Amino acid sequence: MLILEDYLTPITSYLQAHPWGCALLGILFAAFVHQVYFYLRYIRKGAKKTTFTYQDKQIRTLPGVSVVVCARNEETNLKDYLHTLLNQDYPAFEVIVVDDGSEDDTYTILEQYVQQSNRLYHTFVPRGARVISSKKLALTIGIKAAKYDYILLTDADCRPESRHWIREMMNGFQNDQTEIVLGFGPYFETEGLLNHIICYDTLFSGLQYMGMAKCGHPYMGVGRNLAYRKATFFDNNGFQGLLNERAGDDDLLVNKIANRSNTSVVCNPDALTWSPPKRTWYEWIHQKRRHLSVSSRYSTQSKMRLTSEPITRGLVHFLSILCIAYGLTTGQWIILASAYGLWSIRLLTQLIIINLAANRFRMREIGIEIVLYDIFLPLITLFILATQPLFRKKQQFYW
Repeated sequence: MLILEDYLTPITSYLQAHPWGCALLGILFAAFVHQVYFYLRYIRKGAKKTTFTYQDKQIRTLPGVSVVVCARNEETNLKDYLHTLLNQDYPAFEVIVVDDGSEDDTYTILEQYVQQSNRLYHTFVPRGARVISSKKLALTIGIKAAKYDYILLTDADCRPESRHWIREMMNGFQNDQTEIVLGFGPYFETEGLLNHIICYDTLFSGLQYMGMAKCGHPYMGVGRNLAYRKATFFDNNGFQGLLNERAGDDDLLVNKIANRSNTSVVCNPDALTWSPPKRTWYEWIHQKRRHLSVSSRYSTQSKMRLTSEPITRGLVHFLSILCIAYGLTTGQWIILASAYGLWSIRLLTQLIIINLAANRFRMREIGIEIVLYDIFLPLITLFILATQPLFRKKQQFYW
């Protein structure tokens, strides 16, 4: 006991002499623990390679799949990317393109492709359909038209990473319980600050939803790369209950029907789909506003997990600055060194995990600029959520 008291006495004395500095350091440590736990448990798992047994990948009979694509004024993108869907290395599949009121030459391009491939079918959304989200109607039409029992979704502006994209995604249906397969869809990388931010934001979001799904907490998917059983869609009444939302054809549907046992994740490089990113800040903000417009419809547990990360992230940065300032002004180098050490360990953990994922997905590596992204992106999200009511009646979202 005397030995223990010899250790505790100076600690107790230090706490009594510097209560404010120690309190700040204690809160910082708690936020640090949550951040490291979040990255090691969820983000790291999000990039972990999906493995299949030899029997799963080679011997198991691969079922037929219908690839459904919605297109609205996608003449250029269909010219550039539709052939990458039609030339997939898979035994039984079809591609269904639903023309949603296009005013360009989308129909003409589709007719040209129909002459070249017997795998392509196209239909359309009836003109004058009075719905809030025409994309949900377009998807429903495409899924109803599908002849196969498995639906694989992507967008008209998406390019699969390889000819094995369908095969990789369909391998996610590993047993009879699997009803939903989540994939990842990064953006093409170009030069410029906006592109760097978009690509990082997409990578982090993807690692987050894939990692949480792997840990038994699926909450969203992206329509650029998502598969589910046709029966699952109709057994859950499709988009019923979601029709009053202009967005949410992918994430809200997954949030409604996905659970620990019926969802799997495929994040192998050959299973990626790539898309062109937004080119202006206005377009990107508009895109994020659309995505966030349905976040209030997520389950309570999903919202709690999603909000805890940016809160503790902000606390790590803010309290590190406060503790360092406190240490400098009072000469308490223990508090200063401890705060800087926690901040540095968290940053190193983040950089290692994020860059391992970036390398696996063949994306650019990220350096110290990640600190700016850490601070900037939650502020953008907070601004969008705060101003959402002002735009809800003015904006009409398609995608």
